[in-house]
Amino acid sequence: MQWLAEVCVKRPVFATMLILSLVTVGAFSFFSLGVDLFPKIDFPTITITVINPGASPQEIETEVTEKIEEAVNTISGIDELRSSSIEGISLVFVQFILEKDVNVAAQEVENRVQTVIPRLPATAEQPTVQKLDTDATPVLRIAVSAPTNLRDVTETAKNKIKERIESVNGIGQVTIIGGRERQINVWVDPDKMRSYNVTAAEITNALRLQNIEFPSGRLDEGQTETSVRTLGKIKKPEEFANVVIATRGNYQVKVKDLGYVEDGAEEIRSQALLNGQPAVTLI
Repeated sequence: MQWLAEVCVKRPVFATMLILSLVTVGAFSFFSLGVDLFPKIDFPTITITVINPGASPQEIETEVTEKIEEAVNTISGIDELRSSSIEGISLVFVQFILEKDVNVAAQEVENRVQTVIPRLPATAEQPTVQKLDTDATPVLRIAVSAPTNLRDVTETAKNKIKERIESVNGIGQVTIIGGRERQINVWVDPDKMRSYNVTAAEITNALRLQNIEFPSGRLDEGQTETSVRTLGKIKKPEEFANVVIATRGNYQVKVKDLGYVEDGAEEIRSQALLNGQPAVTLI
């Protein structure tokens, strides 16, 4: 470094130009640096979500979470495996080392989860495997409120606002918080159930089996082939009252003998407020 100091002393013009060139290059590089409020970073973290409505945290832990953890625990490259079991929901987080390709990790987790599905409870929904996406952070919140019931507000937000926002280029996902969608509720009297010797499982199975549509094969007539479908969907809410639950002797026990049918809304699982009033939030 002594020779550089000697050159700068003997050639001041050269030293000045050298410093100016370094300053110019530095300034140009500074203004051309890429800046992003939410930089794209791929963390090799996979989340597995399983919903089993009505199950207690203990049941979720033993019947769902532990089985999924056992299946994915042997995947190579796992850095951390943690889970959360709450009422009706199982969440399993699989974090891999940074060198692990996130797409490969997601596929390996998906393959292992598929092997667990036959051992999950019959009431559990299909497991959802997702990659941790830093770009999925909500950037806009829209609150919708009106002087009417929350079910109508939810329908408006879902069909008239959510669908239009999702059609905009660059929108990844729109989630509704605090909504109550339409739901047909069947209310039964336990005393009437005991008098007719009917169980809750029989009511559930009857409503499920008598409210489905499924393919029934095809009819071949020479060179003509016709597809056949069994149309068993109930069209009107009041028709649920005539669903036959069981037969006791010569009498068919129907829903209306045990209770009543309500064209109502689902239970509130999340809540959003706008100026202290119930609202629906889209994020």
